[in-house]
Amino acid sequence: MTAKRAGTIAGNLGLVLALLAACQSTGGLGNDRRGPPPPPGTPHVTTPVPQKIVGHRLMAAGEYELALRAYYRAAAEEGMTPEILASIGSANMMLGRLGQAERVLRRATELDPKSVAAWNNLGVVLLEKGEVAEARRVFQLAFALDRGRSAEIRENLRLAIAKLRNSSYDAADNNNQYGLSEHEDGQYLVLTRTGNGTEQ
Repeated sequence: MTAKRAGTIAGNLGLVLALLAACQSTGGLGNDRRGPPPPPGTPHVTTPVPQKIVGHRLMAAGEYELALRAYYRAAAEEGMTPEILASIGSANMMLGRLGQAERVLRRATELDPKSVAAWNNLGVVLLEKGEVAEARRVFQLAFALDRGRSAEIRENLRLAIAKLRNSSYDAADNNNQYGLSEHEDGQYLVLTRTGNGTEQ
């Protein structure tokens, strides 16, 4: 046997031993289908959460200012849709910015006259501003569009009717807090509550 042939055999033997070692460490050739790891520094790619959803989650958490910012980013992503307008208006309302909330919610109802959340939340704004008669009309419309399924809208309508009958009602003395309830379309209905947290 020549030295050259002996060297070739030795090299092949070394390759076989290396393959056997790989089989033992991985459970067999071809069993690890994960592929090679990504190069160092490769960013982990995830699907970004839409800013509209981020805003809804922040509303649920009571972070209304952050929710408002998320809704504006959503508008940059999707355009100023009726749903995003309604969400911006609702966030402004929760922050006590009634004038801004009314303007945005009215625009939302113009673009989507069937938006239950926009009509309901506009009604709450009007109620808080002392425009009780219009608030009742708006709640009635929201209630009809929702086919009477929402207890929150029913309660808001009941409250508006009660205040309309009470001529001594003064909006300036009204120190209400608001409650939120997620509607079936993912938007939030606002429920007017008294300052001590009980329904009025």
